[in-house]
Amino acid sequence: MKVLITGAGGFIGLNLQAHLRELDDVQYDCFEKGMDMQALEAKLNDCDFVFHLAGVNRPKNGDEFVQGNTNLTQDVCRLAAQVGKKVPVVYTSSIQADADNAYGKSKLAAEQVLLDYAAETGAKVYNFRLPNVFGKWAKPNYNSVVATFCYNTVHDLPITIHDAAAVIRLVYIDDVIAQFMAVMRGESASCNIQPEYQITVGALADKLQRFKASRENITIEPVGAGLDRALHATYLSYLEPKDFAYDLVRHEDSRGVFVEMLRTRDSGQFSYFTAHPGITRGGHYHHSKSEKFLVVKGEAEFKFRHIMTGETYTIKASEVTPQVVETVPGWTHDITNIGDTEMVVLLWANERFDPENPDTYACPL
Repeated sequence: MKVLITGAGGFIGLNLQAHLRELDDVQYDCFEKGMDMQALEAKLNDCDFVFHLAGVNRPKNGDEFVQGNTNLTQDVCRLAAQVGKKVPVVYTSSIQADADNAYGKSKLAAEQVLLDYAAETGAKVYNFRLPNVFGKWAKPNYNSVVATFCYNTVHDLPITIHDAAAVIRLVYIDDVIAQFMAVMRGESASCNIQPEYQITVGALADKLQRFKASRENITIEPVGAGLDRALHATYLSYLEPKDFAYDLVRHEDSRGVFVEMLRTRDSGQFSYFTAHPGITRGGHYHHSKSEKFLVVKGEAEFKFRHIMTGETYTIKASEVTPQVVETVPGWTHDITNIGDTEMVVLLWANERFDPENPDTYACPL
């Protein structure tokens, strides 16, 4: 399939290109600002599907809305009709298409042009009335509050909030592109993007501040699903390469090194430690806390003893065979480096360490 993208250098266009590049059976071409109608005609003659993303959001005067939104759509449809092969068109309209403003009117007029093209040629058209779209590569200080807030938060710039309680309707760029792909493949005819999120301006700013603070307090927000996942990915995309890495606190003594990597809100924390040959660490038990250990370098011997019955158990683990060793409440435990080289062990604890209630009681084996 040969695809043409107008406005391919914009936020949505760049993301669409990135996804189309992953497909072996799709080739795409781009029509960009500054190209003439001859170029558009040639590209339309050689394509099977059009993503018409080009448009004007921030004109210097109102006439540019008509020029960039309505008139360009007329040109696309006129030239596509001449091809004679019913070229389908996806159009990025706006939820403002029904609004009484110059931008909305130009988008509504463009939609009508596409509907007329469909009626005339029998080609399928898909008018996507998009709310605020956010994601990587959106231009800050342009038409996305998420992009502006992310950029400013990352770069320690102030954020201006006029109404913290104002609600924003949002769709994530990956969900937009996924629906575009489904339409292109003929797997869907829907022009609705799901899920659609709602968040207040104040809550958005607060979330981004917590993302930023996570490097200092090493506490990650629940960013594995939904809006938080999408916002976190978007926030990270505004980091400069020099900021891709950040330091952690290293604790070192005669036994080895301990480094805490990450804390979660409700699922514990991650760390690693080292031990020199012959060194034993641990020698304590917990009533409720549990831990998972993974030896990634060296050889270890884990010893356990039930604190009431005295029953004992020993486990040997090494880097050769990945194995999780889990501590169990009510069993005191320790770990000894029984190899000839430094031992390195990853550790997950099911709860964050609370110095006021550590649930850790010394009990050497």
